[in-house]
Amino acid sequence: MSTGTGSGKTTATWRNWAGNVTARPARETTPASVDELAAALRRAKEDGLRAKAVGTGHSFTSTASTDGLLIRPDLLTGIRAVDRAAGTVTVEAGTPLKRLNAALAREGLSLTNMGDIMEQTVSGAVSTGTHGTGRDSASIAAQIVGLELVTADGTVLTCSADENPDVFAAARIGLGALGVITAITFAVEPIFFLTAREEPMTFDEVTEDFNALVTENEHFEFYWFPHTGNCNTKRNNRSPGPAAPPGKVSAFVEDELLSNGLFQVVNSVGRAFPATIPGIAKISSKALSARTYTDIPYKVFTSPRRVRFMEMEYAVPREALVAALRELKTMVDRSRLRISFPVEVRTAPADDITLSTASGRDTAYIAVHMYRGTPYQAYFTAAERIFTAHEGRPHWGKVHTRDAEYFSKQYPRFGEFTALRDRLDPDRMFGNDYLRRVLGA
Repeated sequence: MSTGTGSGKTTATWRNWAGNVTARPARETTPASVDELAAALRRAKEDGLRAKAVGTGHSFTSTASTDGLLIRPDLLTGIRAVDRAAGTVTVEAGTPLKRLNAALAREGLSLTNMGDIMEQTVSGAVSTGTHGTGRDSASIAAQIVGLELVTADGTVLTCSADENPDVFAAARIGLGALGVITAITFAVEPIFFLTAREEPMTFDEVTEDFNALVTENEHFEFYWFPHTGNCNTKRNNRSPGPAAPPGKVSAFVEDELLSNGLFQVVNSVGRAFPATIPGIAKISSKALSARTYTDIPYKVFTSPRRVRFMEMEYAVPREALVAALRELKTMVDRSRLRISFPVEVRTAPADDITLSTASGRDTAYIAVHMYRGTPYQAYFTAAERIFTAHEGRPHWGKVHTRDAEYFSKQYPRFGEFTALRDRLDPDRMFGNDYLRRVLGA
């Protein structure tokens, strides 16, 4: 297996986290600098190889799959610069979010918002539109104020609202189609406390009060347990502190036992005996109790996720969320489907990123999951039919069946992105089958 800019052959197979995508590249490189990456790309171009950078493989789509040069960002990690006056931090693209969060906390800084998983690299997370939930902030990419991009011919572009603004508008969620991101500058702020309030509510209560719950809380999300009328809600709001994290027993029971250990067992039983799922769901949906705790942002926003699954997530206009979710519940109730994973609902404000799922509209997200190894196609197909009827935009890194024709109608600026791709990568060096489907030839 090769590293650096070497051209040694490799037979290593790359797999994503869920295990549903594999790739066998012709060779690999693990560049230690931007110059090494640029040289590796120029050599691949000379050899007629396509190229893709991979992160930790948390996408369920083959957006990072390649039969050419596989670029691993493992050595492009760490913080380049902290500018306290400007409120920014510049970080190497291969840095895992969990390391960035911890490093920022040591500096007394934090991102404003983040998703609930922090295993991904920063470049992988932003390139596919990873998001949290928020009334005023959500997408990680929306917190980017600058980035460094290496294009197909080895050119290094620095991009911001003032420098290469057309590239900046698109590359913040670029699907790896425009080049390889090597560094990202995020807006950050002094670290703060969040108080989380978790409590059960009924499905009818949550859907009837959804607009008020979103409006009254900085960050609101909830999980609905299929085959039941039960939900678990979470509200995160800024707090003066001090930190009051969950007790060790509470944290173990809620986060390790119920959300990971016991949840793994329950899903395994459900996969083997689907008829047991509705009964298990009724018990599981009542197992999580109300609790309140306070801590720094990444310790509140994120949580461990060790039970593996398949996922589809769609962004719908926020005003369509309640109707879409009620249709989903009706579909499940009337079907023979047996769903052991809860449905997750989050929100995001409109942003100005070309292919962001929240581009130009206030958004709500509905995520459906199935335990890994369980047939998911029937459930996802039925759910997708509902989501697309409400002008849904699928998460770029999660299972969906949409294509460029669909996206050209759902994204008013879709043509801007494809025109920029034609300019930066006319030979489709960063292309693959997935990008051909979603962006066109």
